[in-house]
Amino acid sequence: MPILEYACSGCGARFEALVARTAEPSPPCPRCGAGQARRLWSTFAVTHPSAERSPGPCGSDDCACRRSA
Repeated sequence: MPILEYACSGCGARFEALVARTAEPSPPCPRCGAGQARRLWSTFAVTHPSAERSPGPCGSDDCACRRSA
C-alpha cells in the first residue's frame, strides 16, 4: 500500500495516509475530521550519479539565494 497525500476540503490541512490505491472514500482529515479530502499529486526527487549537485533547500548554507555572485 502506498502513502498518499491529501488536502482537506474543509480546513485546507495537508496530510498523508497509508491506504490502498483504490480506497474510496478518502480518509478523514486528522485535524478537523472532515471526510472529503482531495488526493494530491506527489512530488519526488530523482538523482543521477553523473548529474551536477543541486543547491540545498532554501535557507541552508548551500542555498542558491545565499550565494554571492
